[in-house]
Amino acid sequence: MASSSGCSTAASLPTTPPSAAMACRRRPPSGRGGATSTAAPCATTSSSALAFSTLPSEDGHGTHTSSTAAGAVVPGAQVLGQGRGTASGIAPRAHVAMYKVCGLEDCTSADILAGIDAAVADGCDIISMSLGGPSLPYPEDSIAVGTFAAAEKGIFVSMSAGNSGPNYTTLSNEAPWMLTVAASTMDRLIRTRVRLGNGLYFDGESVNQPDAAATVFYPLVYAGASSTPDAQFCGNGSLDGFDVKGKIVVCERGNDVGRVDKGAEVVRAGGVGMILANQAIDGFSTIADVHALPASHVSYHAGDAIMNYIKSTARPMAQIMFRGTVLGTSPAPAITSFSSRGPSLQNPGILKPDITGPGVSVLAAWPFQVGPPSLAGKYSGPTFNFESGTSMSAPHLSGIAALIKSKYPDWSPAAIKSAIMTTADSTDRSGMPITDEKGTAADLFALGAGHVDPDKAMNPGLVYDITPADYIGFLCGMYTGKEVSVIARRAVDCSAVKVIPDRLLNYPSISVTFPSSWNPMTPMVVTRKVRNVGEAPAVYYPQFDLPDNSMNVTVMPSSLRFTEANQVKVFKVTVSPRSSGDAVVVQGAL
Repeated sequence: MASSSGCSTAASLPTTPPSAAMACRRRPPSGRGGATSTAAPCATTSSSALAFSTLPSEDGHGTHTSSTAAGAVVPGAQVLGQGRGTASGIAPRAHVAMYKVCGLEDCTSADILAGIDAAVADGCDIISMSLGGPSLPYPEDSIAVGTFAAAEKGIFVSMSAGNSGPNYTTLSNEAPWMLTVAASTMDRLIRTRVRLGNGLYFDGESVNQPDAAATVFYPLVYAGASSTPDAQFCGNGSLDGFDVKGKIVVCERGNDVGRVDKGAEVVRAGGVGMILANQAIDGFSTIADVHALPASHVSYHAGDAIMNYIKSTARPMAQIMFRGTVLGTSPAPAITSFSSRGPSLQNPGILKPDITGPGVSVLAAWPFQVGPPSLAGKYSGPTFNFESGTSMSAPHLSGIAALIKSKYPDWSPAAIKSAIMTTADSTDRSGMPITDEKGTAADLFALGAGHVDPDKAMNPGLVYDITPADYIGFLCGMYTGKEVSVIARRAVDCSAVKVIPDRLLNYPSISVTFPSSWNPMTPMVVTRKVRNVGEAPAVYYPQFDLPDNSMNVTVMPSSLRFTEANQVKVFKVTVSPRSSGDAVVVQGAL
């Protein structure tokens, strides 16, 4: 597997690792760099141990993501006493190599390409990249160019979707040869409770839960009452001249001020606690962070009620109580607000993101102790941290891909992606549709094919496969031969290539766009090929769920009969609008 944190080969491996690689999202540890970096030995795992060797992580990001994908089994994991249990990466026996492609401030295209090329040269099976940038045409996108070479070599690439949600068209990493991973919550919360002086209470989250802080009421103040512009966001220095000493301060989420940084500003100004309140756009999405003081991250609705209490009360008071680690919470999983959304700006005909995985309050390895100085030395043992982002969801999928690759070593990257996508769940642990930050059913531009189900992905029954030549045909339908040559890094004559329209690329999802000039009486036909990787003989019957009745959909033939393993069958999906009314987005499942 390869990551901008590292690279790995699949599970169930010998103790002597082959050349390996896995790739990372934002800030990986030291390793091979780009044109100006010196080479360093890869970090590898044996079948039972993970060693980062000479590759310390500069900020912990690479350590966290790599251990999520392939960290060894470690008993006694916890962060400030929360989330106690045995930690393990998804594929703990995978070998990991790390490649440094980013510094603390940025990631250059040259370094990203060099890191991917090194992972390819080292023979990695999986590249896991927890990094990304703005949407760019593929010939101008160094990640798309580099990962295309990896896909051609049979290397699976897992990428973070980005943390710019919840608005539409905010995705990073949109190319069809990579798996684009959105982020969801899980059913474990690090619970806090804010109780107001009027008896109302609101649940929230925070990791730092000091023993002695839960029984005291303190004066409550809203940071936005300060005369300093944008003081409500509690940026550095924003509380100067505003009396918060000995008070709990309500700070609003956002404005490019880190959640933990807001608490640090409250501490600097003399506050004793912080209530971090979502803005409307973040809805119910909260995160467990290691704050420097007693804190509670609450939803927009809770924050709105708390601020109304402050406005309507002469002497508002509050206390922050701590409930510790709570398991089995609902709804879960749910799409978190920061997870970037489709549709793809570069190619709306390919549905993105592809899949959703855990990306909120993920506990994984960390290279140094966390928490305020007052807690130094209180907790011993290996160091871990809770982190959130699509940086955290992508390595979950990288590890799952490594497990699939171990079971099916001859499968292509597209077949592995198909297994993951076609077995995903659209419902949460209670059997209800997976929701988003608003508490409403998440759409496909947030969820992709659904939430990953690792067990089902190991036995998909049928897979949709795509060859490198298919991708070239797809690209020739989008770009000139010169532009495709940039992506392929070799001369491509598109006039000699069979062009594949986006809707006909053998992708595990289907996206059809009807132009405004489209005759509603003319159907759109989509063809797909599936290969039987399950039992034989077997018969599959198509079923589709289309809640909106504005479209006509038929699938032919009415059944697919397989008499042997690896047999390939073709089916067609015919789609037509019932009328030529206003433009709408209709989604369903096949």
